[in-house]
Amino acid sequence: MTLSRRTFLGGSIVGVGALAAGLRRPAWAQAPAMVTSEAGRPRITYGVQSGDVTADRAIVWSRADRPSRMIVEWAANERMQGAHRTVGPATLAENDFTARVELSGLPAGQDVFYRVLFQDLADVRTFSAPATGRLRTPPAGRRTVRFCFSGDEAGQGWGINSEWGGMKLYEVMRKADPDFFIHCGDQIYADGPIPAEVKLDDGTLWKNFTTEAKSKVAESLAEYRGAFAYNLMDEHKRRFMAEVPFLVQWDDHETRNNWYPGQILDDPRYKNERSLSLLSARSKRAMFEYNPFRFDAEDPERIYRAFAQGPLLDVFMLDERSYRGPNSTNVQTALTPESAFLGPEQMRWLKRSLLASKTTWKVIASDMPISIVVPDLNPDVPTGTFEAWANNEHGTPKGRELEIASLLAFIKNNDIKNVVWVTADVHYASATHYDPSRAQFTDFKPFWEFVAGPINAGTFGPGDIDKTFGPDVVYSSAPAGMKQNLPPSAGMQYYGVCKIDALSGIMTQALYDVAGKELYKVALDPEG
Repeated sequence: MTLSRRTFLGGSIVGVGALAAGLRRPAWAQAPAMVTSEAGRPRITYGVQSGDVTADRAIVWSRADRPSRMIVEWAANERMQGAHRTVGPATLAENDFTARVELSGLPAGQDVFYRVLFQDLADVRTFSAPATGRLRTPPAGRRTVRFCFSGDEAGQGWGINSEWGGMKLYEVMRKADPDFFIHCGDQIYADGPIPAEVKLDDGTLWKNFTTEAKSKVAESLAEYRGAFAYNLMDEHKRRFMAEVPFLVQWDDHETRNNWYPGQILDDPRYKNERSLSLLSARSKRAMFEYNPFRFDAEDPERIYRAFAQGPLLDVFMLDERSYRGPNSTNVQTALTPESAFLGPEQMRWLKRSLLASKTTWKVIASDMPISIVVPDLNPDVPTGTFEAWANNEHGTPKGRELEIASLLAFIKNNDIKNVVWVTADVHYASATHYDPSRAQFTDFKPFWEFVAGPINAGTFGPGDIDKTFGPDVVYSSAPAGMKQNLPPSAGMQYYGVCKIDALSGIMTQALYDVAGKELYKVALDPEG
């Protein structure tokens, strides 16, 4: 029986009896598993997803509804002939019944098809129905690379509205057939409850699917888990993540708007816990449990990491939350713990990694944009406080801008070529070119930054622009004076697509809306 990719992936859960003909039936596919009633079998609750893919390895994630053992089979063909089998860990209440398996020995530059089953630990003869997925490994040689990026998901009370069509952006991105997806952060809004209804300006109602976990701000580990689980209830996201590997970073709303380590909340919505260090630890654990992260054995809580995508591209994923100093007026004149954003250790890692990279292009995935001014307007912080890199002074670098200046000068002085930034966070799309001829700080090479989002959240913008590094905003999706917090139904939800041509090495960056309409595109020739 020949299965097309659409047939293979179209139904994320199929019966054991529908497995491709010709495949040797392992012990877990024998009769005892087939005769058990559906209610008596483990159930895969939120589909499958892959992530942190390299040329020969990948993480596959899933979740069961009871204590069970995760099993993954994979093959480089849709018929699953000659499939490899990996027996994974047990899912227990302690990890909210989530599990991941690292596949190894994968062929480079190919589509890899996999299926996940769970073996009931209370009755080892009983297995779940399988859920299927696909991932694409980076090539060993030159091959056109295509990826999408966006962020900001289920925010400002705009949740899963089945009447509108759910999280439509995921389905539009899926049709673009990217090799992988960069989620630039704000994967959840732990500080944003989802109400059942929101009245729109035209008098109609936006109707959300709701859950108990999303009825209040998240404080407990269970509530953070529930926030991550909520987004996986959307059918478009589940279909997308079964076909496209994720690279995930975090930003503030995984915990609380504009948070920083050591912060103590003065927010009456938080009844049980006000330490952001403790709340963020719970959030990070839930994020790791609900995403296909590969853990660093020496630093298992590390989020910043790099991924080679063949000879044309390296991707550097940053963490601008864990090591930052307090949000402040951001005008310090020296790099200190108070002016830190990436922090010294992460900055050393990034510089070393960029210097060691031999690929044509280097993409830095940042939690936040460089020149868009993001004030911290929380009522429990002083006025005149800033959340991102920029301080809106337009002069020589100060505060967190000192880190950017150090990095940009390092790139120039070491002649590191073809560095491009992608990010989200501000809930609109933009393309910005930076040039020292327009800047107050001039010790850097010209470069581009692309912003895209939200995925399914309120639309805002445009932000003020800090001129320190010579930005020229050549495109913005947010007109001046626009109404803020527009619903997804306004159509202003955005994603970016990056394509690097195998032959020419030209990078094409394009920005799209939720209808799949191309809004802006630019072709970048590689330097030398």
